[in-house]
Amino acid sequence: MRVGLVLPQRSHDGGPLRRGDLARGAARIEAHGFASVWAFDAVGRGFLLPDALTALAVAAGATTTVELGTGVLQLPLRPPFELAQRVATAHHVIGDRFLLGVGAGSTEDDFVVTGTAYADRFRTFGHHLDVLGRLLDGEVVDGRRLGVWDDVRGGPPILIGSWVGSRWIDRAARDHDGWIGSGARTSWTLLAEGIARFRAAGGRRAVVTNVAVDLDADPGPVGPDDPVDLRCDLEEAVRRLRRLAELGFDDVVGVLGRHTDAALGALADVVRAAATD
Repeated sequence: MRVGLVLPQRSHDGGPLRRGDLARGAARIEAHGFASVWAFDAVGRGFLLPDALTALAVAAGATTTVELGTGVLQLPLRPPFELAQRVATAHHVIGDRFLLGVGAGSTEDDFVVTGTAYADRFRTFGHHLDVLGRLLDGEVVDGRRLGVWDDVRGGPPILIGSWVGSRWIDRAARDHDGWIGSGARTSWTLLAEGIARFRAAGGRRAVVTNVAVDLDADPGPVGPDDPVDLRCDLEEAVRRLRRLAELGFDDVVGVLGRHTDAALGALADVVRAAATD
């Protein structure tokens, strides 16, 4: 099982992001041996996150081996032609390390500030996903062609982010390259149900993202209805990672509050211990 991290959302000293922090953060994640670097997507919640595609392009220039993914990009918030241009550009910059995680969105504030209809988000998601794929394949859509470059024709691998009860788990397995589930606002039981359903439908790559990491915290409850996190001591974190591997997840994406070398090193030790029998 691979373990990655979301790009830092604050500077390493806890202050606001400074110029260079994204590149340095990505380089640190790679240097500590993590497998992937991810960016979240939120625009209307009272705090500023870096634009996900821009952030990953920056991360690509500071790294050489890690995969770089959006986890997840909310398709209904953007016009599909404009988004296809940005995705193709990011794919061109990042190359075959790029993973495009997409979803319908679940926070109404993001829709309010972008002037899009929250109630229609699932229908809009399906439409935009279809148009995006066709444009990246070089097709004509509504009489218009994106004109994608040869090196990005076909687009990057697409992983579908969805809650466990959504029909999109089956679509992710059948039509796309993977499923992204959330460790936050869910439970061990629901994640187990989701990955079982994904595998039964023939799904390939399963990612659990938004797994909060605080290895200085006292272990909280880890019952079947508790959220999935690594807010615990090192030994318990090893057990929880092994549990996710036993459920069948291919990737875990953690969220660190502060990307200090000490915090990154401690988590890297946990990952290595979890991989050892």
